[in-house]
Amino acid sequence: MSTALFVVIAILIFGFLIATHELGHFTAAKLLGVKVNEFSIGMGPGLISRQKGETLYSLRLLPIGGYCAMEGEDEDSEDPRSFGRARGWKKLIILCAGAGMNLLTGVLILLCLNIPAQGFVLPTIAGFTEGFGLEDCGIHAGDQVLAIDGHPMFSYSNLSLFLGRAGDTVKFRMQGEDGKPYTVEVYMPYQVRTDENGQTVRQRGLMIGANVLPATIGNRLRFTLYDAMDYVRLVWVSLGDLVTGQVGVRDLSGMVGITETFAEVGTNPEYSPTIAAAAMNIASLSALIAVNLAVMNLLPLPALDGGRIFFLLLNGLLLLLFRRRIDPKYENMVHMVGMAALMLLMLVVTASDIGKLFGV
Repeated sequence: MSTALFVVIAILIFGFLIATHELGHFTAAKLLGVKVNEFSIGMGPGLISRQKGETLYSLRLLPIGGYCAMEGEDEDSEDPRSFGRARGWKKLIILCAGAGMNLLTGVLILLCLNIPAQGFVLPTIAGFTEGFGLEDCGIHAGDQVLAIDGHPMFSYSNLSLFLGRAGDTVKFRMQGEDGKPYTVEVYMPYQVRTDENGQTVRQRGLMIGANVLPATIGNRLRFTLYDAMDYVRLVWVSLGDLVTGQVGVRDLSGMVGITETFAEVGTNPEYSPTIAAAAMNIASLSALIAVNLAVMNLLPLPALDGGRIFFLLLNGLLLLLFRRRIDPKYENMVHMVGMAALMLLMLVVTASDIGKLFGV
């Protein structure tokens, strides 16, 4: 399949995920009695529209998202059913519903991916590399790794991720062959070795094995939740690296970079030797993006749902303590500045993505 096809697929997936986000707001608003003036699938010029009751339902030309326009969302309204006049708990549910729908979408995609699974793999310790002095470290070969430095092992790949991020002393939570858990701290700094291919590698001295669990209905559901929690954690780890400076803006990916990732995953025979494998990899990446959108939208930043939730809670506190609240026009100004800053960041990231494409 051509790269151009995956560009189209990436755009459609982004549009679908944004539309489902707005569908979450729309559904919650309708259920809670808040007036919705328009619900649109797509952006730009209108193709089809139909008025049903108080709401205009629209299908627009560009498949890059959608919107849910609630009465009194960004301006004052005298309508008693406007968003601005709704009770605080209703506003909170409506604001959280978009991220909740993204998270639900990600979980459903992961469940579909896990339905045909033949088994689920968790990491174990198969043994110890000679010369590292780990034979008497307190870990027993064959035991399953439950957590590293407090990070639960939701999948086999988690071991290499968090072992790679750990310091010289690593805290293991293990489960012995008798089923009983135990905790042990092991001093195991990286050592530089030469592998059988003559390449220099960094190793800690552990040989990793696998505990394969049967694909029962319970395990399919369990590992679907594990995968979702793992994706949430991955987003938080990435945000932490950004805040601490371990990664920079150059390492971020926007629409261009993610589209390139879709194309790489879908066309590289190493990752996707068959069309079915490509479809599963694209679905897995889509689930990650859906979860990413859910987490990012709840960050307490202006213009995001999390920023609106922050002002909602702040106004509730001010009303409780001082019988006053922030003037909506000042809150809207903050969100406008936040939106401008986010747009600027998107432009910078997009320019960086384009630069990486051309090796700049």
